[in-house]
Amino acid sequence: MVDAPIMVENAAFSYGPSADHPGWYTWDLKDQDRFNSHVMGPLLVRREDAPGGAAGVRLRMFPERRHSNLLDAVHGGITLSLIDVSLFACMRHAMNGDAAGSVTLDLSTQFIGAGIIGQPLDAVVEVLRETRRLLFLRGTVVQDDHLVAAFNGTVRKPSAR
Repeated sequence: MVDAPIMVENAAFSYGPSADHPGWYTWDLKDQDRFNSHVMGPLLVRREDAPGGAAGVRLRMFPERRHSNLLDAVHGGITLSLIDVSLFACMRHAMNGDAAGSVTLDLSTQFIGAGIIGQPLDAVVEVLRETRRLLFLRGTVVQDDHLVAAFNGTVRKPSAR
């Protein structure tokens, strides 16, 4: 059983239970002119801890034709964007961290298969280790049982304000 996330008001994100998707939370920027909203479209998140008990989340997007490459598959840049956003969704949703003030330091990705347009695309990410300043994460991008990519990333937490 996974605990419900701690809900903290944040000026940058529209974050709360999804009316259309029970068990999921919205993960969208309030400013619709920024990258996440403008390019990625609506995103959903839910906590899914890893089998070993590590904190983790599943971030879901809904690929449309505008997310496709010339092969009619999900463009690699969209997959990378989903992965990058998933690092911060994990930081916020699983660790109650300040995702808005954090930055990606490192991201290594292995593309394994093609994403399919019209089917939900999920980044499943888990926390490997947390230090005072850094969060080390890894995960996969999947569509049902189809593996699209694997990744490792490091996020730097925000400086004291």
